[in-house]
Amino acid sequence: MLQSALFTKALRDDPKDALSANARLLERAGFVHKNSAGVYSYLPLGLRVLKKISAIVREEMDGIGGQELLLPALLDRKYLDATGRFAVDVGYDVRGKKDDAVQYVLGWTHEEVLTDIATRFVSSYRDLPFSAYQIQTKFRNEPRAKSGVLRGREFIMKDLYSFHASQEDFDRFYLLAKEAYLRVFRRCGLDALYVAAGGGAFTASVTHEFQVVSPVGEDEIFVCSKCSHAENSEISKLVDGSACPACGGAVVKKTAIEVGNIFPLGTKYSEALDLRFADENGERKHVVMGSYGIGISRLMGAVTEVHHAEQGLAWPLSIAPFRVHLLDFTREGTRAKAAYDALSSAGIEVLWDDRDVSPGEKFASADLMGLPFRAVVSEKTGDMVELAKRGERAGKLMSVSDAAGELNHGI
Repeated sequence: MLQSALFTKALRDDPKDALSANARLLERAGFVHKNSAGVYSYLPLGLRVLKKISAIVREEMDGIGGQELLLPALLDRKYLDATGRFAVDVGYDVRGKKDDAVQYVLGWTHEEVLTDIATRFVSSYRDLPFSAYQIQTKFRNEPRAKSGVLRGREFIMKDLYSFHASQEDFDRFYLLAKEAYLRVFRRCGLDALYVAAGGGAFTASVTHEFQVVSPVGEDEIFVCSKCSHAENSEISKLVDGSACPACGGAVVKKTAIEVGNIFPLGTKYSEALDLRFADENGERKHVVMGSYGIGISRLMGAVTEVHHAEQGLAWPLSIAPFRVHLLDFTREGTRAKAAYDALSSAGIEVLWDDRDVSPGEKFASADLMGLPFRAVVSEKTGDMVELAKRGERAGKLMSVSDAAGELNHGI
């Protein structure tokens, strides 16, 4: 990709009232555009990151048997009426211009919709278990939209739902989903904690969240300094310094960003929408269900909060929009083009800063965008390139073919 042809341009100054790192850096570097409070457009650079995150999520959800589908964003209110959740002050009501009453809501959750679909296809224990997921835009009437893409009124989410013939089978899958989630976060460069939490509007039972420790987080959690036990303060009886109920170690209070959650739903939705199956003895039973969410756009914001430097972003290799930023400081550009073509042919995603601007502006732009590697072509490098990792001021001089090898292995 030629930077001169890139649709977006970096801003010279931080956007007004942007306090969190993701709100400040993502907009300034041209990854997102803030349309209104809690509503963002994802520009070409930002969309590339979201696609990388989504690809990781898809691989892990497919790996535990999830089947991808796409459910409607415009939901007939009958679905939420069936469970009494239409009255929950979370969604946006929608009515046509000629309608007097609210007929639809913008989708903020999809348990009811998929459960209703399942009634057409599940009749026997032989039809179970199954799990299905989607990656879709959700809409929630968030009164405190803030912190950039961490808390929005419109956001991108992966939601998976599982259907089981027994609590035992659900418990088995719940652990599979837990481990898949931890792999997702590790692959995205985050160290997420598995935290006991409350169910809110989804379920009355104890659920689990995945939290990333960050000073801009809105959740308070208690984490054992000795083992992995953690609890959300909303349900916890622990206090800072108390003994861990699992191992006796000292508990520490921390602030964190929730990046995912998994919910045991029991038979709440299958009872409301009459989803039953016949067991081996012909007895009709309600299906046991679970719900599992990951905020795709929120994950992008969390990565930004954890991985950034004073000068700008610092993308993990796995989700960076491009692997290397090629800075051209030559007069004629032919050597930079040769390097660009060779690296691209080797399967490496390259952003080539071919703009006619000063070296200082190019370095500043590279620092702001935060790609994992920087490759410099100049009069001093000759037919070679100077390759450096993000944050390194000086790199190693090497041939373009050696640079391709280094980049393909991530150094």
